[in-house]
Amino acid sequence: MSKLSQFRELGKKIICVGRNYREHAAELGNPIPSKPILFLKPTSAYITEGQMIKIPLGCSDLNHEVELGVVIGIRASKIKQEEAMKYVGGFALGLDMTARDWQSEAKKNGHPWCLAKGFDTSCPVSAFIDKEKIPNPNNVDIWLKVNGETRQSGNTKDMIFSVEHLISYASQYFTLEPGDLLLTGTPSGVSKLNLGDVIQAGLGNIISVQFTVS
Repeated sequence: MSKLSQFRELGKKIICVGRNYREHAAELGNPIPSKPILFLKPTSAYITEGQMIKIPLGCSDLNHEVELGVVIGIRASKIKQEEAMKYVGGFALGLDMTARDWQSEAKKNGHPWCLAKGFDTSCPVSAFIDKEKIPNPNNVDIWLKVNGETRQSGNTKDMIFSVEHLISYASQYFTLEPGDLLLTGTPSGVSKLNLGDVIQAGLGNIISVQFTVS
C-alpha cells in the first residue's frame, strides 16, 4: 500500500461524482439525483501544492469544489457495497475545478462536460492520506476558504450516496485500479474565483492544502 502515496502516477483515471450533496444541487438549481452522476477527468488534470491553478482560455466563471477523494488500493470490479472498503487504499483531498460557464452551456445544449471539468490543472490534490487516519469517511468535516474567507463548510455525513455505495456503483461500470481516484462530491458554497485568489482547503484537522489561481 505504501506505493499508493504516488497515486497520481499510478492511477489511470479520476472518477467524479456530481450533485452528491442536496444543498449543492439546490444552489445550482439541479434536481436531487436518484442514482450517482459520474463523469471523468483525465490524469493530466492533476496538480499538487506549489503548482498554480490556471483559468482556462476563454473561461469567465471558474468555480471551486472541495471534495473527499478515495484512492483505490486493490483492483475492483462489480463489488458489493458491504465489501467496498476492502478495496480502499487511502484518501486524499481534491478540488474539482469547474468552468461553470462552459458547464452551464453544455448542460443547456445536452453536450458533455469534458472541457468544463477536465482542463489542465482542474484536479488539485493533497498528499496521500493513510486509511487509518479517516476511520469513517462518511463523517468527516470538509472546508474551503478563499483569501481567508470561508466559502464551503460541510460534512461527508450529508452526502446523498455513501462512500461505500459510490465505490460499489462505480465498479459496476468501470474496473477500479490501484491509484485510481474517486472524488465524492462537494458541499454547497461554490463560488467564482479571480486571478490571484488563494484557496485553502482541508479535511477537518487531518490535512490542508493551499493553491493560488493564476
